[in-house]
Amino acid sequence: MRRVSSKISSFLCQRFLQPKPKFQINVFRSYCDHPLLSSPKRPGPLTRYRDLVEQGKLQHDPDQERVALELDNLLGRLEQYEKEMEEYHVTLAKWENERENERRRLLMEEAELQQQGDMGTTVSKYRNRLVEKWMFRKKPDNVEPGVGKWVSYLNREKKLDTVIGRRPTPPPAPKGLYLYGSVGSGKTMLMDMFYSATEGIVKHRRRFHFHEAMLEINEHMHKVWKNQVEEKSLQSNISSWIMNLPFDTKVKEWLAAEERYKHEVQMKNILPAVADKFLVDREMDQRGASILCFDEIQTVDVFAVVALSGIISRLLSTGTVLVATSNRAPNDLNQDGMQKEIFLKLVAKLERHCENVLIGNEIDYRRLIAQRSINKAHYFWPLDGIAFKKFEEMWHEVINQSGGKVISSTIPVMFGRTLEVPESCNGVGRFKFNYLCGRPVGAADYIAVAKNYHTVFISDIPVMSMRIRDKARRFITLIDELYNHHCCLFCSAASSIDDLFQGTEEGTLFDLESFQFETETEGGKLRRNVLAEGKVGSGGAPAGIISLLSGQEEMFAFRRAVSRLIEMQTPLYLEGVCDLHPYFQRQPQELRDDNARTLQSQTTC
Repeated sequence: MRRVSSKISSFLCQRFLQPKPKFQINVFRSYCDHPLLSSPKRPGPLTRYRDLVEQGKLQHDPDQERVALELDNLLGRLEQYEKEMEEYHVTLAKWENERENERRRLLMEEAELQQQGDMGTTVSKYRNRLVEKWMFRKKPDNVEPGVGKWVSYLNREKKLDTVIGRRPTPPPAPKGLYLYGSVGSGKTMLMDMFYSATEGIVKHRRRFHFHEAMLEINEHMHKVWKNQVEEKSLQSNISSWIMNLPFDTKVKEWLAAEERYKHEVQMKNILPAVADKFLVDREMDQRGASILCFDEIQTVDVFAVVALSGIISRLLSTGTVLVATSNRAPNDLNQDGMQKEIFLKLVAKLERHCENVLIGNEIDYRRLIAQRSINKAHYFWPLDGIAFKKFEEMWHEVINQSGGKVISSTIPVMFGRTLEVPESCNGVGRFKFNYLCGRPVGAADYIAVAKNYHTVFISDIPVMSMRIRDKARRFITLIDELYNHHCCLFCSAASSIDDLFQGTEEGTLFDLESFQFETETEGGKLRRNVLAEGKVGSGGAPAGIISLLSGQEEMFAFRRAVSRLIEMQTPLYLEGVCDLHPYFQRQPQELRDDNARTLQSQTTC
């Protein structure tokens, strides 16, 4: 395996890299928590940007340089903030431990009173009156079930606030950045430069594209709901300390009911619980600062508005630093007013915790980079004999270099599903357009493909119009994920990239499936198809959603897909494949170092 992986890496480097100066910068995206090259500190965004301009790989743009400087300034504030957050999390852990111990002590006192049956002999006159009033009063017939427990829970929380104090306030976080602008203006590139530079400075750091983030939110929500129904964690928690207490069965049942009610109260507001697991595994060391880099923030439907508002608000409130990109300014994200009240709270939170920065240039720099490229033999068109022959020759060349045998395989997908891959070989996969985009598959499947295959061949791509709108939407999502994971892409298509998406007078492209979520079982839906049911709450209407995605949002999506397809043909993009793709980063550190040395030897020749 080691020999085969080295041959693949060597082939990618030999084919895709052009001779360069000795000082080489690894470009753009980073998906691992360990540096490929053993340097104590990575260069900041401004240094990386200026070096790429000096090498002639980027054209200088004053807006991009200004943003790189702002990201550099943010990076400089993170080192001190990391130390402050480490100290804060020590204080927070102590507070949580003391509060839980005091809560259990209060419960034990109440349980002892329950056991004795005579509260007046064990508590002071004032406490006796309060507890007796709430615990042994005769309930009116119209009192709803659980009201007594709710009052008891609130009183206990107030006592805890008095004795232990409220949750410690985190230190002031540096303001993040919300970058917005047109397609190809450099938003994602600059954000990824920043993300790469945070390695070794910030302990908890994640980078998400919109599709992957929403799927992960959905997966976490599903797990929380599933655990709540099964009550596995609750039962184990109760049995670990209540069942062995020296009380009779009736008192133990009362204690268990109080614990269960606390759990139910916490689960009613599920998004904070999901947010707490979004960046930091609660079972691991959570001390230190956290950074969330979020590419392509958008509000495509009601769920996106509600989920993003809850998750991002919680993360910002607990000290996470956000660097995000979008095609729109925050106030313009939700032009049709879905869940307006919730959305406005999100905007207010973003404005309080982030600087809004417009990258105002309308130039698509991906096209400028592509114009300088020499090797463009990755996109073959039209679908004639000559293009087909070149496409097949490239497939056999890559497969021969991989040193393996072409087989069919099965890869895991989120939510317990799998995807059959017709042809694959050592990280190289081949598909027909209709197999990936003509069936009911979605972002989860494309993420699985992108993570498992560093090189992807897609054949028979048609010109897309309203008549195959669902296929077009899936193809756009597929390109997003292949680009996001830094895959090498080979295509055979019916037209040039610029002519691939053809609108018609019938209307613009729209994918109804974007409003449905997947679950573990076929046909199960955690999220309603709001277009079919028309039930989206008080803040929006299906007509508004259709209007939103049928217009300018789709134009952004098309322009982004075309721009990314163009960039994916350039040496600047392709040279990063053997550095940045997850396939190579899953390899042992020794082999990753071999790949890095192979890259260096190719770039200094």
